[in-house]
Formats: sequence, structure tokens, C-alpha cells
Amino acid sequence: MVILTTALAVLLTGSLIYCALIIVATRRFLSACPPAPGSQPPISILKPLCGHDDGLEDNLRGFFLQDYPEYEVLFGVHRRDDPAVPVAEKIINEFSGRISARLVVTGESLIPNAKAFSLNRLVREARHDILVMSDSDVRVTPLLLARLAQEFQEQRTGLISCPYRAVPGKSLWSRLEAIGMNTELLGGVLVARMIEGMRFALGCTVAVRRNVLEEMGGFGYLQEFLAEDFVIGQRAAELGHGVLLSSYVIEHRIGSQGIMSNLGHRLRWARSTRRSRPAGYWGQIFTYPLPWALLLCAAYHSAWPAVLLTLALRSGAAIATARYVVRDPVTQKQWWLLPFQDLIGFLVWISGFVGDTIVWRDRKCTVLRDGRLHVNP
Repeated sequence: MVILTTALAVLLTGSLIYCALIIVATRRFLSACPPAPGSQPPISILKPLCGHDDGLEDNLRGFFLQDYPEYEVLFGVHRRDDPAVPVAEKIINEFSGRISARLVVTGESLIPNAKAFSLNRLVREARHDILVMSDSDVRVTPLLLARLAQEFQEQRTGLISCPYRAVPGKSLWSRLEAIGMNTELLGGVLVARMIEGMRFALGCTVAVRRNVLEEMGGFGYLQEFLAEDFVIGQRAAELGHGVLLSSYVIEHRIGSQGIMSNLGHRLRWARSTRRSRPAGYWGQIFTYPLPWALLLCAAYHSAWPAVLLTLALRSGAAIATARYVVRDPVTQKQWWLLPFQDLIGFLVWISGFVGDTIVWRDRKCTVLRDGRLHVNP
């Protein structure tokens, strides 16, 4: 029992230090000054589509309202009968003559990572050397492209990814996941940025110079991985290019899911992270202070003050990211859901150590040790 209590106390101490690091990392991120505005090179926006997401029309329209002199928008679908096609065509026709936009039918994906398959084709179709790749469930204001161009003023910067505010649907599970993204996930990103610099990217919206993408082998190389968003940032950093976490926060509309779909999505994400960044995945042992505090209190009843301290520090870290970085109203108004999300996240993290099989878009795949995907027969 002494060994168990000591081990739990060590894990809890490490987790509390991690909460303090999130607060410090948040302050450093917010204090960073972007480069002065300069040239505004033409930009290609690449949008792979698949199905009709909630709010899809509003999501797409925001990319046609950019306060920016020259850009194009390319939509990619696998089939002409995809439900997203009428929405994309409506937006293209609405802005015809003002914004250059096209719909590209890529054909059925020959690989499990259908998004990367579409992007591989869209990159070939794009005319400009700054490529902004953004998911269909992303919503932006007219300032996105101007901010990215401003941050690309530093010539060393080869890739920029945008932090995001997860916006949930109506279900409880969606709200819990959004709270986790806006606190736990974002906190980890900011701490990693502070300690080792940006050596990865966040996949919802990534901007990259074409020559940097070509140097790493393009999507012909990236499409082999499940977490191609992480790999594109990792490869850019390995090749000596600057990777930047943008000061522009996008909205990631995660929609509503039932419990089984939500947990399946989280488990797929966990197994992908374990394969693509194993050391970082083990490091998540310190990102769940509340479960460690409760386990310590169960093993040693006099440790209840540690639970109160944990709640205070965990809340401080959550406020730092959710309120001051992404300005998330859900976490601020429904803060009492935070402990439940932490417990679910802890259980999913443990489950992520078991197995390497996932189901993605109705395909059963194995995530290999280097993060590549293998389609099971």
C-alpha cells in the first residue's frame, strides 16, 4: 500500500506541475507578437468534402468572404453524387465572377486515408504556391487569409497550423468532447510548443508553402499515414522549416454523436497518436490530474486536500486555454462537466494502449508502428 500511495502521489505531483505549465505556456502563446503585415501572395484553398456536415453551407461560405486580394477555392469529392456537391455548386455559383472556384471529382479513394487522397489531387490542380488545406467542418471569419499571409512574412516559416475552438452539437457526448479539445488537447499543444517548439501540425486547417510540401514527398508520401496532419508538421520541422502555431483561431464544428460513435472516434484518435508519437502518448500520463487525485484519496483517505488542490489547478489550466485562447463559451458555462470529461479521457487513454485495429469510413485497418495504415482483408 505504501508503494501504491507513493506512486500515485508522484503521478499526481507530475500532473499538477503539468497544469502549471499549461498556464505558463498559455501566457507565452498570447504574448507572442505576429510579424508586421507585408505582401499578400495569392493563395489556394483546398477543401476535401465527403457527405453533408451540419452547417456545411455556412462553413463553406466563410471561405468565399475573405478580405484578401487574390485566392482560389478548390473543392474535392470522390463521386459526383456526393451529398456535398449541390451545396458546393450553390456556393460556387453564388460567388461566380468574384471568386475563382472549382469542383474536382477525384474518383474513389484507393487508400484508407480518403482525405489525403483528395488533397493529393487538389494540390496538383492548385495554381498558387501558398496552399491552405481545411476540413469541411471548419468555420472562419474574413480575416483568416490575411492573418496567414502576415505570419508567412518570415521566410523561414514553411508551415502554419491553426488552433481551433471545438463547437459541439446538441448531444452530451459532443459537449464533453469539445470541452476536452478546448482544455486538455489545446493545453498539450501549448506545452509542447513551449518545451520543444512546433514539430507537428493540427489537421483542421494547415497552410504550407508548395516547395515545402514537395520536399517532403507531397501527399503521395503523406497519404500512407492515418495522422497525416501530424506527419506533415513533423516532416517540415525535420527538414529544417519553421512550423508555426497561428494566432488565428478557427471554429471546428464537431457535430453530435451518440456514445458509441463518440467513443469509437476517440479510440481511433488515441491509437493513431500512440503510433505516430509514442513518447508523447506515454507523456499523457501527466495530463489527467483528477483521476490520479481520486485514486490517491481512495488509497489514502487523508489525502482529500489534494483533490481540492487538483480541482483548483485543473480549473486554472482549463480557464487559461478555453477562456483566453479559444474563448469557448461551453467550458465557461458548463465547467461542471470538466471532471466527467477528464475521467472519460483517462479511460480512453488507457484503452488506446490496447490493440492497433481501427474502423475508418467502413474500412477495417491496422495502424502500423510507424503510423502508416494497412487495410485488412
